[in-house]
Amino acid sequence: MNLALSSHIGFRYWRARKANAFASFITFFAVSGILLGVAALIIVSSVMNGLEGQLKQRILGAIPQLTVHSDTPFSDWQSQVKTLKTLKGVQGVTPSISTQAMIQSHSNISAIQLYGIFPQFDQALLLTMQRSFNDSFKQLESGKYRVVLGAQLARRLDVEVGERVRLLSGEGVVYSPLGPVPSQRKFVVAGIFEMGSQVDANLAYVHYEDAQRLMRQTPGEIKHLRLYLDDPFNAAKLQPEIVSLFKQQQLDVVTTDWRESYGHLFGAVKMEKNMMSLMLSLIIAVAAFNIVSALVMMVVDKTSDVAVLKTQGLTTGDVMGIFMIQGSLNAVIGLILGLGIGVTLTLNLNELLTLLGISVLGAGQMLPAQLEVQQLGWIVFGTLFITFLATVYPALRAANVQPATALRHE
Repeated sequence: MNLALSSHIGFRYWRARKANAFASFITFFAVSGILLGVAALIIVSSVMNGLEGQLKQRILGAIPQLTVHSDTPFSDWQSQVKTLKTLKGVQGVTPSISTQAMIQSHSNISAIQLYGIFPQFDQALLLTMQRSFNDSFKQLESGKYRVVLGAQLARRLDVEVGERVRLLSGEGVVYSPLGPVPSQRKFVVAGIFEMGSQVDANLAYVHYEDAQRLMRQTPGEIKHLRLYLDDPFNAAKLQPEIVSLFKQQQLDVVTTDWRESYGHLFGAVKMEKNMMSLMLSLIIAVAAFNIVSALVMMVVDKTSDVAVLKTQGLTTGDVMGIFMIQGSLNAVIGLILGLGIGVTLTLNLNELLTLLGISVLGAGQMLPAQLEVQQLGWIVFGTLFITFLATVYPALRAANVQPATALRHE
């Protein structure tokens, strides 16, 4: 195949004014369709990436991303922490305890997820929430019985910093002649945090040792280690490695991760992201069909030219290359324009919406947008692949032109 010759003729055909105006019209809409499809796919995918990133930060930054449980207390939990920190992707490890509890104020009562932490060891959580917590972590001291609440939870209970609330735990129940009596104790609200997600409505933090007293557990025992990961989505990959690591030390542990409590939410976001990408990819597919139509008309229009070229010695592959290159040029133009427009709009999306006076999420809230180079690569590859396939059939028709039949009436 003479690629240089095919490219030269294909470019000449693409650049020349076509005799068939309708084919030119279809080609224009094919290029426009690829442009719009690529641009829309980049913008929507970037917004969905930003949404997923915000959910990851606001939800998975506040809850245990991966937890290691042991039925028996760790004899030397500090050494276990050092061992776990050596694993790739582990950002921090700290002792933790959690339980489902009830919290009661002077005006309301609510169910919560209560976490007991060591503030001096929980630097990863402190860094995640430093803007919300400020000095609230430092006020969680053993024996002071202080609690930090989510903003929505505090509003529901109608409490502020410094007021007292009552925590009731189902663990540590005492059985009396009147029936089971839950463990309960009064706590002082030491701070209020706001992550901007649903965790604000049901999370509370207390000191680890205060949580143990509330749950009537043996003081000082460490049975749970909480891991912070560079990417919480890698929790499932780390679990077998952690179990194997502890088995080498003759310890049986069980691991749990964030998917048990919030996996359905991120699963729904991922499904919505995939469905939106599929729907927008159909725009590119429709544009590719328009390329097929335009090229078929071009083949019909250039049948005599193709016959003459074949009599001059062009092979089947050379003829196919002419029309495949011509169709690919339309696809590349639409792709480049779509990439430029999509990336530009994504990077300036909130400024553009503000200029147009459009508020998608409400006043004062910005659309999250996060461009990913790998995703852009897949969009480019997918577009080129679909449009390349679209040129095969018209090119085959051109290659099958018989010179004697085509030139019979010339």
